[in-house]
Order: sequence, then C-alpha cells, then structure tokens
Amino acid sequence: MENGKLKMEKLFHLQLSIFHFQFIKVYKNLFFDLDDTLWAFSENARDAFGEVYESFHFERYFDSFEHFYSIYNGRNQQLWVDYGDGKITKEQLNQERFLYPLRQVGVDNPQLAAEYSALFFQIIPIKEKLMPHAKEVLEYLAPRYRLYILSNGFRELQSRKMQSAGIDSYFRRVVLSEDLLINKPHAELFYFALSSTQSELKESLMIGDSWDADIVGAEGVGMHQVFYNVSKRTSFPFKPTYSIEDLKELTTFL
Repeated sequence: MENGKLKMEKLFHLQLSIFHFQFIKVYKNLFFDLDDTLWAFSENARDAFGEVYESFHFERYFDSFEHFYSIYNGRNQQLWVDYGDGKITKEQLNQERFLYPLRQVGVDNPQLAAEYSALFFQIIPIKEKLMPHAKEVLEYLAPRYRLYILSNGFRELQSRKMQSAGIDSYFRRVVLSEDLLINKPHAELFYFALSSTQSELKESLMIGDSWDADIVGAEGVGMHQVFYNVSKRTSFPFKPTYSIEDLKELTTFL
C-alpha cells in the first residue's frame, strides 16, 4: 500500500514537472522595457541632474538640489504620461519639462532651459547603472530566448545608454515608439514589435516596470506580461501573468 502511494506521488510530481517544462518552453521571445526595467533611469537621471545643477550654479535659484529635482520630477512624470497618450509631442515634452522648474522660481528663460537640457542629454547616455541583477539575468536568458527591447525612449539616447551599460549585445533588436510614432500602451506598437521581429504572439512575453505602458499595453493585445513591481504596488485592475520585485525572479520560471 505504501509503495503504491509512493509511486502515485512520484507520478504526480513527474507530470507536474513535465507540465512546468512545457509551460516554460511556450516563450521564445522576450520583450524588455529599458528604463527602470534594465537601465536604472531614475538613479542615472538624478546623478546627471546633480552634475547639471552644479555646472549651471542653480543654487542661485533653488534652495537645494532636492528643491530643484522635486519640482522637475513631479512635472516630468505627468508630461511622460501625456506623451505616452499622444497629447504632446517629443519637442513639447522636452521644452516643457526643462523650462518648468525655472518658471516655478520666477526664471522665465527658455535659452537657459535649452542650454541645461543640452548638457543633460550629453551626460545621461553615458551613465552606466543598471537595475539590480540585470546583467546576470540577461546573461542567463540570452542563450535561451530571443531578446528584444520595446521602449518609448528616444532613439538618440537608448542605444547609447545600452552600450554604456554593456548590455547592447544581449539584444537582437531595439524597437522604439519613434519607429512608428505611436507609444506604448497602444496596440499598434506591440503589433509592430511582433511583426518587425518575426515573433508570434503566443510565444512572446513583455517584461516591464510601467503598469500603464508595459502591462496594460501587452494585456490589450493578448501578450503575456511580467510586471516588475519596483514601486511595490499593491492594487491592480487585473492580475498580470507574472509579478516580480527582483529581476532575478525571472530565472525561476524562464
């Protein structure tokens, strides 16, 4: 009786392992967001703005760097939402986000905004910080899957950022919203990413930190998703296919 029970348990675990193996092998194509999913945008941007703040002696206008950056960051986040929704252009985004902090302290100087934004764009793509475990996870995944970047970022920056951080060689292609002039979460960009990489929907997985751009967008076209929950979000309008808080968790199911 005991032997029979043991055999049944072994059979069950074998069947479970086979199912798990088959489930894992469904995916062939992994689409990664770049900023704050692999490349540590928030940290790198803060470092770059610290250099800009000192170079332009912004202590003349702001109580501290924290004062400047809190004004900039709050407005910048909303502008990126507007850009993703197609409400403003790339040019409007860049003009407004750099001029806004100055205007909040009574400095209406578009020329100064243009000059410090130019320095920021020189500094930001050479920053190298990655999200925790990003490189080791890419090292693990690259031999097993076809890896792609799917990003709303700007073409003149994204490739250089990847090169600076030493992760460009892991990816077969970088697909950007500028390729189609449509941003995530719009379905057209996801379909374009699939067709331009010869990827089948059911074999593809989107991995990103932005609920609205990455997860809602992927779910909208029926693509499985991994929500990289760096913000520790606790409420969701729907359950993502997977949710992780550390990139290293990807190696447990991929």
